[in-house]
Amino acid sequence: DVAQRYKELGITALHIQLHATGGNRTKTPGPGAQSARRALACSWMKIGQIEDVTPIPSDSTRRKGGCRGRHLKYATKILLMPLA
Repeated sequence: DVAQRYKELGITALHIQLHATGGNRTKTPGPGAQSARRALACSWMKIGQIEDVTPIPSDSTRRKGGCRGRHLKYATKILLMPLA
């Protein structure tokens, strides 16, 4: 458990950065990101700020899949940083 490990290290407050796949793929963090954030909040960790750091393209790159599309697997990362 991440919260238990942080408490052992003496870290009691965090900033949370949510990171979805981004680019020309999905730009929303998945359901695992919400449940992980909720678990940290329920474990008496102080949460400083929650930030979405998903990369957004500035050009119009074309998605894979042709005209009918294709199924994509979603990936989500959660980056935790101790408060300074």
